[in-house]
Parts: sequence; structure tokens; C-alpha cells
Amino acid sequence: MVNFKEEIVKILSEKIENLTEDEIRNSIETPPNYEMGDFAFPVFSLAKVYRKNPAVIASEIAGSIESNLFEKVESQSAYINFFLNKKVLSEEVLSEVHDKEEDYGKVDIGKNRNVVVEYSSPNIAKPFHIGHIRTTIIGDSIKRIYDFLGYNTISINHLGDYGTQFGLLIVAIKKWGDLKVIEQDPIPELLKLYVKINAEMEDDPTLLDDSRSAFTALENGDEEAIKLWEWIVEVSLKEFNKVYDMFDIHFDSYAGESFYSDKMPAIVEKLEESGALKDSEGAKIVDLEKYGLPPSLIIKSDGSTIYITRDLAAAKYRHDTYKPYKNIYVVGSQQILHFQQLKGILKEMGYDWADEVVHVAFGMVALEEGTLSTRKGRVVYLEDVLNKAKEKVEEILTQREEEKGIKIENKEELAAQVGIGAVKFQELFNQRIKDYVFSWDKTLSFDGETGPYVQYVHARISSLLEKGNFSLDNKYDPSLLNSEEEINILRTLYRFTDVVVDAHEKYEPYFVTRYTVELAKQFNKYYNTTQVIVDDELLKNTRLMLCYAVKTVIKEGLNLIGVAAPEKM
Repeated sequence: MVNFKEEIVKILSEKIENLTEDEIRNSIETPPNYEMGDFAFPVFSLAKVYRKNPAVIASEIAGSIESNLFEKVESQSAYINFFLNKKVLSEEVLSEVHDKEEDYGKVDIGKNRNVVVEYSSPNIAKPFHIGHIRTTIIGDSIKRIYDFLGYNTISINHLGDYGTQFGLLIVAIKKWGDLKVIEQDPIPELLKLYVKINAEMEDDPTLLDDSRSAFTALENGDEEAIKLWEWIVEVSLKEFNKVYDMFDIHFDSYAGESFYSDKMPAIVEKLEESGALKDSEGAKIVDLEKYGLPPSLIIKSDGSTIYITRDLAAAKYRHDTYKPYKNIYVVGSQQILHFQQLKGILKEMGYDWADEVVHVAFGMVALEEGTLSTRKGRVVYLEDVLNKAKEKVEEILTQREEEKGIKIENKEELAAQVGIGAVKFQELFNQRIKDYVFSWDKTLSFDGETGPYVQYVHARISSLLEKGNFSLDNKYDPSLLNSEEEINILRTLYRFTDVVVDAHEKYEPYFVTRYTVELAKQFNKYYNTTQVIVDDELLKNTRLMLCYAVKTVIKEGLNLIGVAAPEKM
């Protein structure tokens, strides 16, 4: 497909000797409305070179450009404005969709380079709650986007299966636990014990010392502690996988913190060799003052490791194992300092690959009644959210069956696709860095710019294509698409690749989410003002071809955010 922006770069580079192609490319803008063109190039930077008014420069350059790719090129103030040839646009978009079908929009930016994406990473023995939804869904979408653009992604669920919390649980289970009771409902029962020991510690500080000793015993290979820990991991994963299955999310690796326990001594040794490790009141730290960062604790005074020690081992292991182009961590914004320190320490260790580490931060989730707190037992189980979403959709579908006297096939499957899709879509509809308050009503609302709305448009187009006996073998004529609504849809379809590329560069799935809503709304407007199935066979086939293009891109857009695209609703 013709890359109109690159064609503009070529045209302008021949006209403007003082700017490189990259400088021209980076200056090209998309005007706020189509009355100002499809692309615009500002000439302010040329005023000193040409010693002329920018408006005069723009007028002279615009007047010298001739290309059949553009209906017109004109100057507006200090801008050169390019208006696409609508016939060329229509031919390019429809032929590309016709030839590539569901591969439309794909470009091989990745060149099969490895990209590690770490996301979700819940703590073992704790509820998989609403606070985990952001890392899980944002991370999965980033993985899908990178796959779409030709990267070889490795998805890692870095389980929180190590640390003092396990010392707390081991002590709590020994003091108050009943394994038979816990086995019947593992996560809630383990949560009760976790909440209890945290509450008891406020009055009995020795419980913390006992818990630290229990974790140290686990690190040192105590048989009883290891057996109990392995059981906790097993029952927790079983519960977590229920949610992952509902989300249709899968991982290439579940290597958690414990996986790196035998790799940490080498990290500590390397730190000592580099001279970066310093003594501090019995503990070991790395001074990061030259990076404008506070010192980082590596080994506590009791000899036990902490999270960053294991993250250093993980970063080294991933580099050696995968040789990644990027090692992406989808982790909350409260860990920004942690990842700054991680990169600083890797640089202090002499690793020139430290910048492959990328922290994709996101805002926090709070409850309407206050902050989430596992220690206090104030959580909303993610499985409950998904089940409620499914139940609400199933109620709506049952009501529709009764009102219309019809039977909906695969009602339970459709309810899951729409309900869980609504939860995902709502989560990815805003910029990831923004904090938000979890609301049942908002999450389960299907009105307005929502996942169910986009899914419904996709299903409506599927029905329309079936009714019109659409086939890719049918003849069509792109020049017949010339209404304002049709051209606007073609413009939106054309920029699909740019949206996905932008989402990958900025790690922002919401670009894709907003795009699919915009495309769905444009199609609805078109559908309500234009009769698609007409007597003129060629015109009908051409309009159906446009509908097929919209359906294809909506389906791929939904897939990039992990949402199903039902054929019927």
C-alpha cells in the first residue's frame, strides 16, 4: 500500500535542501480536521534560511508540487497542506484488505527480534484481585501488539512466590491453620491467615522475627518449610489459572522469584567484583548518587535477599537466555524508583545492555470505599468481577430471547465474550498512567463507548455481509466510494497501522481501543445514512467490500486488546 507520508517526505526532500528526510518526516503533522488537509508540513524553520516570510515560503513550495497522489496541495499560513486523492486512497485500502484479509495492517517492524514482556505477576497465596487487572490486561495487549508488528514476544508471569510473606504464612499456618480446611477453599483461607498474622503482629512484634526466621529456613532448604511452600504455590496457581482461562491469557514462562534464588550469589559476587557493593550497618547496598537516586539495599543485615536482588538475577538471566531487543516490565507506577535503581545497578555492574530494561508504569486502582489492602482483607476478587459481568450479559440475552421469542445459540459462550470483553475494554479505554476508582456500575455498564458497542457493530456487519452474499471474488469498483462518510471511513482504515505502531512505541493499548470505537461509530453513521444492499450489483459489492474492510479491522483491533469479536449478538 502506498505510504502517503513517505511520498510527502520524498517530494519535500527534493524541494528543501536544508532539511534531512528525518527532519522532514518528524515535522509532518496531521491537521485537526480534513478541511486543512490529510497531512500538513510547517515551514517556520526555513524562514531564516530563505530570509522570507514563512507564508510566502509555504505558498512557493506548495505551488511547485505536482503529484497524482494528491487532489491538491495548497498553503495555509505557514503550512503546506496535502489533500489525498480519494480515488487512490479507496483503491489502495480496498485492494490491501482484499489481498491481505485478516493480515491487513501488519508490518514487520520487529524483524523477529525477541521482546520479553513481564506482566500480571500476582503474589502466591493472595487473592487474584481487581488490583491485578491493570498489569494483566495492559501486559497482554502489549504482547499482542508486538506480535502483530513482527516481534517474537516471550510472555513471563513473574510470580511472587518468595519473600518474607511466606515466612508469615508458614508461621500462621503452624499456629492457627488447618490444612484440610485450607484445601477446600485455598485463597480465602490463606488470606484469613495472612490478615490474622498481620493484625496479631501489631501487638506481638516477635511474630515478625519468627516469620523472618521461617523465610530464612526456607532459603536455606529446610525440608518442612519447602514442602509447605510448594503446596501453597500449587493451590494458588490452580486458582489463578481459572482467571487466566477466563481472560484467554497464556504465558510462555511462570518463572517467579524463587526461580532466581540460586542465581543471586553470582549477582552479589559480580557486584563485589565491580566495587559497587558497600557495607552499611551490617547490610549491603549500592550507592546510586551519581544517577540522582537513593542507595539501593541488596542484602539485609540478617543476610536475606530482597526483591531487587532477585530482579537483578532475573534481568541477567533474561538477557543471557533471550538476548532481547527489549525487556519490558508492566508494573505499577509506585515501582518507578525500583526500576530506576535496577537500571542504575546494572550499569554499575558494567552491563552495556542495561537500557534494554523498560518499565511500563500504570496508575493505581482504588475501591470506592478506600484503598485496596490485602493485609486488611479489603479486596475485590477478579474472578467475581468476571463472573458478574458474564451473569449480567446472560440476563440481558435471556430477556431478549423472551421478548423476541428466539433462541440464542451458544448463549453462555456469548455472555462470556461480551461480559469479559466489556471489563477488558473499559480497562484499556483510558491512558494507562491514570489512577482510577473501581466501580461495579461503570465496569459492568454496556452503554456508550464500550466493548459491547464495538462487538455489536462487528456482529451487525457480519449479518450484513451474509445477507448481501458477500464474497472476495465479487467484482467491485473503488471509485464508487465517494461520499463523505465513505471517505472518512477509508481514511480511518488507512491509518490503522500507524495507530498500532504508535501504541507499540508508547506502550499505550488505549490508542487501539479508542481507534476501534471511532471506526465503529463512523460505520454506524454510514449504515444509518446509506443503503448498502442495492439493486446495482457493482455498487452493492463495492459497499460490501468497504463493510468487510471495517469488520476486518474492528476484529483485529479487538484482538489486539484481547477482546473477542462475535459473529452474532
